This record gives sequence, structure tokens and C-alpha cells, in this order.
Amino acid sequence: MYEPFIAVAPMMDWTDRHDRFFLRQISRRVRLYTEMVTADAVLFGCRERLLGFDPQEHPVALQLGGADPAALADAAQVGASTGYDEINLNVGCPSDRVQSGRFGACLMREPELVADCVGAMAARVEVPVTVKHRIGVDDQPAWDTLQRFVATVSAAGCQRFIVHARKAWLQGLSPKQNREIPPLQYELVYRLKEVFPDLHITINGGVDRLDAAEMHLGHVDGVMIGRAAYQNPYMLAELDRRFFDSGAAVPTRVEVLDRMEAYVAARLAAGTPLRSITRHMLGLFNGQRGARAWRRYLSENAGRAGAGLEVLRAAAAFTSGQAEDRQVA
Repeated sequence: MYEPFIAVAPMMDWTDRHDRFFLRQISRRVRLYTEMVTADAVLFGCRERLLGFDPQEHPVALQLGGADPAALADAAQVGASTGYDEINLNVGCPSDRVQSGRFGACLMREPELVADCVGAMAARVEVPVTVKHRIGVDDQPAWDTLQRFVATVSAAGCQRFIVHARKAWLQGLSPKQNREIPPLQYELVYRLKEVFPDLHITINGGVDRLDAAEMHLGHVDGVMIGRAAYQNPYMLAELDRRFFDSGAAVPTRVEVLDRMEAYVAARLAAGTPLRSITRHMLGLFNGQRGARAWRRYLSENAGRAGAGLEVLRAAAAFTSGQAEDRQVA
């Protein structure tokens, strides 16, 4: 077994650079992933906007989308030269837009093509090339599909697989429904590790507590947490001490806010709207006194013209008893 590996999943519209910086203030050891970026966007788009990140985000991985080995190899090289610690290929997204480009989850039907993509990427970069995928799509037999997919792609040099333990239904279910309706089949991912003991296997899907992550680590090498880490980010606060270093300090929520101030000030000075940052922070005080007022104040005020650090500080006051709900603008 490998050292425990805990990660926050790549999530479109959520895990941008601001969210990743915020999560890094909560946990120093969790691995962070970008939103999926297509290979063509990397090659022809604005690289600073698409790939820019703060050095504090390390370890951080770039997730790519695509199905052309040559374009993916070029994009992987760009990502590695930008400083990403890992290049991950998306073989799990079921959206219509992704399917129309012949990538994402539909590639579960073409393991040989995925192997070609991985081989081309791995030949161009020194950082690990990994694959995030489903256990199958539509009416494919789940275990046979999963086993064949991993055997084929690992033969091309991939040693790390992140398995969303659900099928994807390419027709009839929305991306949101594909994250919730197909049943989780954790036992297939456990079995995968037994059949391929030398591969690094990370499980994804439905993990909403660190207790659940610890349970999964009894069977596989890593756990990837998705929506729960976004909606309740402070769940990551105990992660470093629990899984990596028993002496690690656990930051308080107030300390997390303090760590964010310099970053927020710098981004505001660079022209980033406050809301672009604080929208990721709404769940920080979930379950605490004043959490509803915190969320409401930020939601109503962070988008105002000229909104700055004073808005963040005023919102924080609701969580410390320095303000009352009636004061919310």
C-alpha cells in the first residue's frame, strides 16, 4: 500500500484558482485539482487565465480533457512546464458538450485510445500522468469494463487511477443526476486494487466525511472528496493531523480567514472581483453560530462595485457575535 492519498476532486465552476488557494489554507497536504481544461483551450486560449495558480497551491494537478493524443501531449507539456505536479486525463465527465467532442466518460468505450493518449502524454512530461474515470457507461458490464480499461491503460504506463465508483449514463441523465442516481459500487474499486496490487488506486464518489475516507483507505490507496469538500470545506481541517502528521496544527476558521486576507487584497489589486473569491468561502462556517448571516452578507455585498476586504471582515463579524442578523444589509 502507498502513503495515504487524499484529494479534492476537479469540479467545473468550483475548483478554480481562488477555491484551491482557499482550501490550501485549511489543509497543507490535500491534493488539489483544477477544473477540467480542454487540450485545445490550453494550446490556443489564454494560459494565464486557464492555468495560472499560486505557488501555495502545491501539490496541485491539472486535469485535461480531450481525445487526440498529439494535442494532449502538447497540452500536458505546457501544464508540466507551468509547474503542475500531475497531469490528469478526464474519462468521467458525461455532459453532452464533452460527449460531442468524443472525450470524457464516453472514452470508457475506447480504452485503446485512452492508452494512446496516456502514452503520448507520459512521453512528454516527467510528472505523473493519471486517469480519472468511471466504472463503465450505459449498459457495459461494470466489472469486465473496469478491469479491461485499467489493464489496457496501465500497459501504456499509467500507474495511478482515480475511479468514480458509479457508471455514467450518457443519455437520459444530466451531469448532476449522473453524480447521484447511478448506484455506488465501491466493492468493484476494492476488487480492482486486489487484482492490480501494484497500481495506485484512488476511490471517488459519495465520500462526505473523513471517517468514510479512513474506511476506504483500508481497501485502496487514496480517496478523492468532491462536493462535500466544497460545501463544507472545514471538514478538511483535521485531515493533515489525522492522516499525515499527528502533531500537525488544526487551523481555526478565523485563522483560515486571516490567511486569506493578503491573497484577497492582492487579487483585488489585480482586478479580481471580490465575489469571484468569496463565493467559494460561503460554507466555511457551516454548522456554526452566525453561519447563515455570514453567507447572506457575503452573497448580498461581495458583488457590489468596489467591494473589498471590509466586506469580508464585516461578514466575519456575524460569526463572532459582533453583529446581529438585523444588521445585514
